[in-house]
Amino acid sequence: MTERLADTPAGIARAAELLRAGELVAFGTETVYGLGADATNAYAVAAVFEAKSRPRFNPLILHYPDADSAFADVEASDLARRLAAMFWPGPLTLVLPRSEASRVTLLASGGLDTLAVRVPAHPTALAVLRAVARPVAAPSANRSGQVSPTTVAHVLSELEGRIAAVLDSGPCPVGVESTVLDLTSARPVLLRPGGVTLEAIDAAIGPVGTGKPVSRPRSPGMLASHYAPALPVRLNARCVAADEALLAFGPPLAGAGATAQLSLTGCLVEAAANLFASLRALDDAGKNHTLRAIAVMPIPETGLGVAINDRLRRAAAPRQEAT
Repeated sequence: MTERLADTPAGIARAAELLRAGELVAFGTETVYGLGADATNAYAVAAVFEAKSRPRFNPLILHYPDADSAFADVEASDLARRLAAMFWPGPLTLVLPRSEASRVTLLASGGLDTLAVRVPAHPTALAVLRAVARPVAAPSANRSGQVSPTTVAHVLSELEGRIAAVLDSGPCPVGVESTVLDLTSARPVLLRPGGVTLEAIDAAIGPVGTGKPVSRPRSPGMLASHYAPALPVRLNARCVAADEALLAFGPPLAGAGATAQLSLTGCLVEAAANLFASLRALDDAGKNHTLRAIAVMPIPETGLGVAINDRLRRAAAPRQEAT
């Protein structure tokens, strides 16, 4: 059963305790209810994708109690600090390069070299985030593709029994998701309209670009192939050569030049948690040992396997040049 926690000091403390233990807790923000997970815990983040039945490992927005905490995980430009001073706490998400010191798991960023960060304008959410004292990934607390939830009833109608708890902080006052602004290019780009209007942003910093960047996509689905390893990827491998790296799922094939294990027991949650780190490790091994490809053992096309296979197919797709 999913615990229903009251918006009290005890309820907030319990929510933080569960989050720090790797459990999933939904909580209200000014925009919509978020499905919170410790963003430094790959297993907790994998559980978010499983609970939401999310078909792809899209980057998740990371929530912080203040700008200083958020900027500890990213490389914050002067422009980012200006926007934070104007709109945080509030429904504005900034996409920035990940810092080398970031503790955020690669799964939370969809394997990308950027992070999407924000400080919500909701007293209960901020109290939870202060108590957790870690970045919290919190996509909308609903099944993937369904209407975003703005009340506890909405959350429980879809996630009852799939998450540890929901913290009841009442209806969300804004009711639409945060605005997402990409600050990784010379000109800021609006990736998603939301609670902070484009007019407000334009008035604060001047005109911004709209639409999705092509050469440096910041979320999945923009190109058939992106953020792939340097080594070519071969899917559904039934055998492996000595000059190939192996991404194993279950008992590994013999003979590989290097091996990374997604899950020896065939656990899809464990495999999701290990996916991006394993791909990077094999890519590094390939550079050190002159390997020619990464062979990937078959992964079931069920549950989280759908998302894992989606990402692997993109990694294996013919490489596209930026236009």
